[in-house]
Amino acid sequence: MTATAPHALKPRKAPVQTRSIITVEAITEATIQVLLSHGMDRLTTTLVAERAGVSVGTLYQYYPNKRSLLSAMLEQKMEEVSLAVEVACREARGKPLAEMMHHVVERFIDAKMARADISTALYRISADVGGPELVKRVEARALRALTGMLATASDAGSKSDRFAVTVMLASMSGATRSVLETGASPSMVRKLREHLVLLCESYVTALAARP
Repeated sequence: MTATAPHALKPRKAPVQTRSIITVEAITEATIQVLLSHGMDRLTTTLVAERAGVSVGTLYQYYPNKRSLLSAMLEQKMEEVSLAVEVACREARGKPLAEMMHHVVERFIDAKMARADISTALYRISADVGGPELVKRVEARALRALTGMLATASDAGSKSDRFAVTVMLASMSGATRSVLETGASPSMVRKLREHLVLLCESYVTALAARP
């Protein structure tokens, strides 16, 4: 599939007034519903507008094409996950390493699983709607939050450099995606929480113990 230029994925304008905010929220929810029921290939701006109860012209006031629409939805989901990690890192500052990692992993998985169906659908379309570039921006924020938190551990000074934190974040993201794409049953999600906490806690503890 031909790559879409980054500028073509940007919304035309951001909603400011209450009415326009409500309209964009309706368009976003309609996009989710159409994506889940029809898939990306059969999703059209006409279908989304009909589901949202707005005209196609109104939709085009905000989004120039369907890839811009899907990119905005992907960015919104990534923003939710990124914000969850940042808030968790602030809340866990000054706590022991084990407590830190438990708190961050739980909040990360909560954000991913809040709408598991949406997360799974977005993984499938990510590469076509600017996902790699969005991931870079989101990961940069998460890296700063995690590195700053680990440096405040009450039971050990963290020796986690940027690469180490990148490895940990990649492990969290990769394992969660694998579980989502294989069905994310309740038992799998419980095991994911348990194993990711163990993995991250063991990793940062081993790093802190290194001479």
